[in-house]
Formats: sequence, structure tokens, C-alpha cells
Amino acid sequence: MSRRVFITGVGVVAPGGVGRDAFWDLLTQGRTATRRLSLCDPEPFRSQVAAEVDFRAEAAGLTEQQSVELDRAAQFALVAAREAVEDAGWRDTCPPDRAGVVLGSAVGATTKLEEVYRQLSVDGSLWDVIPDSPAQLYSYFVPSSFASGIAREFGVTGQSGVVSTGCTSGIDAVGNAWELIQDGILDSVVCGATDAPISPITVACFDTIKATSTYNDTPETASRPFDATRGGFVLGEGSAMFVLESEESVLRRGARVYGEIKGYASRCNAYHMTGLKADGRELAQAVTAALTQARMDPGELDYVNAHGSGTKQNDRHETAALKASLGTAARHVPISSIKSMVGHSLGAIGSLEIAACALALRHDVIPPTANLTRPDPELDLDYVPVHARKQRTDGILTTGSGFGGFQSAMVLADPEKRS
Repeated sequence: MSRRVFITGVGVVAPGGVGRDAFWDLLTQGRTATRRLSLCDPEPFRSQVAAEVDFRAEAAGLTEQQSVELDRAAQFALVAAREAVEDAGWRDTCPPDRAGVVLGSAVGATTKLEEVYRQLSVDGSLWDVIPDSPAQLYSYFVPSSFASGIAREFGVTGQSGVVSTGCTSGIDAVGNAWELIQDGILDSVVCGATDAPISPITVACFDTIKATSTYNDTPETASRPFDATRGGFVLGEGSAMFVLESEESVLRRGARVYGEIKGYASRCNAYHMTGLKADGRELAQAVTAALTQARMDPGELDYVNAHGSGTKQNDRHETAALKASLGTAARHVPISSIKSMVGHSLGAIGSLEIAACALALRHDVIPPTANLTRPDPELDLDYVPVHARKQRTDGILTTGSGFGGFQSAMVLADPEKRS
């Protein structure tokens, strides 16, 4: 029989503030952290807005060496993991070989890899840069360095690795960690996701496919999921990390829990790198499978944390998927997108959304969809516009949709409320 798995620690680095308290304050107040792009020159690009983290490595507790050598995404992950471990009171409480690390990332150390290569190659004019390469160059090339760095930080020697499934990496990494504990392979996992993709190469990639918002004159309202005027997502960055523990570990330590992960499923539409089928069939299948694992009916959900990217095709696709999987319950359950406030941080966003769900379970508050002021008549569900909503949250569904056709869903619940 599979084991129950609980979230005991949450750590966050996000646009709008470092730490889970700053993150939750931003969400519940409906404030946006989107602004004009500043981490690189915005002028060459079609989309000139971003959701950036105001982050100083040393102020966040990193050493001078770490601030120089680690990629920005690795710095985010380390700071968020430290907060999660401290929150859980978990350090040194689990045998090292019974603990693991699972970290999600869509683009790895893109920022540092591009920066260092441009410097060494004089903006690409030279190819033979190896003699002058820093020792860290290879670690920027392989995303596995993120997981090994977290493992070293906490002395974890059990199974560890990286999940990279595009924009569902954050939910899939936590889902993988959940499965490792469920199956008895590990007792505890430090898991989550990180991405710091705001660099010229990434901005150019999304410009090419016209996926990002061009509301350059009004960056604070540029991310508009489910709104009739939506025009694409706003690129973001950040990290959310968790401590997951088996029920036995929680009871042994007397740990306080945020909630229980009840179900998780993922599908691929095998269709198109960026396109989505209008009927949302594969996402609907993932939702149904996650609810089946959770042994919950759609009517037992109190909140859906939507992928809600703010592209026209995604919002239609997700609305169709929720109607297909939840049936009549889709008409009554509140649905919102936090991307309206913190942007779309690619692989990291799924974990940031799980963090929002964990905090919603604890505080009985549903974050809003900011900037939703002109409802799209094609999208006819309750998307919690503008203002947070105070209400009991027993069961929560979070969904993710990623380039490549990845579709994922996770169900979380408050075990005390549902006992």
C-alpha cells in the first residue's frame, strides 16, 4: 500500500519579494510584480516587460563565492531550499540515505551560460574559448548541478535528480518526489523548481513565436489571464522549494504540515511543440487521474489554481479541460491564475503555484486573478477577478501546461479538515 505524503516546509524566492511571507502578501493583496525589463536591454525586443526578483545574493545569505560562481537560478533554489528546511525543522532529522532531492528546471543555467560564453568569445566572434573558461562553465551546461548543489548543502545521499519538462517541470518535480516517498524509496525529499530565464537568448526565443505580452507601456497590467484583452504571458523568474515527508516521518518528528499531496498525474498530447488542442483532452485526463488517485470527486474541490498563462489558446484550452474533467463542478469552483501577479517563470512556476496552494490551505484564502477587468465571453467560469477571496479550502487542484505538449495536475488537501 502506498504511503501518505505531506508538505512540511515551504520556501520561496519570487517577484515581489524574497520569502514565502512576502510572496503570500503579494498574492493576497492582488499586487503585480510585472515591470519593464531591466535584467537585460529591453530595446531590441518585441516584448519588453518581465516579472523580476529583487534579489541580492549576499543579503539573502549566500557567500561572496556563491554569489559570483552560482547561476542566478541556482542561487534562488538554494535560498528557497534553506527557507523550506528551516520552516520544516527538518535538517539532520532523517538518515542521509533515506532523503533525496528532486529539482525541476526548464532552462537550467541559461543566464550564466550565456553571460560567460559571450564574455569569453567576445560576443561570439571567437570559438576557441576553452583555455580561458572558468571551472564552473561545465556546471552551467548541465542542469544536474542544481540538484547536486542542494544535496551537498543538506548532506543528502539518497536518490536525487532533475526533471525538465518545460513549463510543467515544477509540478512534475514535486510529483516525482511524491512518488519516491509513496513507493517507500525515500522518507523525505527536498524538492521544487527554479528558473532564472530573463536573458537575451530566452527573450528572443519567445519573441520569435509571439507568445509574450507586448503591453510595454503598461507593464504592471501586462499579464491578463482569462481577460478579453489578454495578449500573451509575461516572462518571470523565481523558485519554490519544499520538504516532503512520509506520514511516519511527520508523526515521528511531530511536524506541522501545510497539507497532503493526494494525487498527481501527467500526460503528453503528442501534438505540437507550442500548439494546443482546443478540447484540452490530455489535461482533462491528467486532472481526472489525479482526482482518482486522491479518491476525491470534482465537487470536493474548493479551489483550482490554474496554469492561466494569458495566451488566448491556453486559456481556452484550460477552460475546456476543466469543464470536461470537473463536469458541473467547474461552474461552481473558484479558479485563478497567480501568473497575473508573478509572471510565468517557466519551469519554476509549477512549484510557485504549489506554494500558493499550500498557503491557501493554511490560511483559507484564494488568491485572485489580477488584471481581469474585461471578462472574455468565451471563458465563462469563476476566475476570481482582482480581489482575493476568503473561504474554506479543504481540497485544491493545481494544473500545468508546458511547451512540448506536457499536461500535469496535482491534488492537495488539508488532512485535518478532511479527516
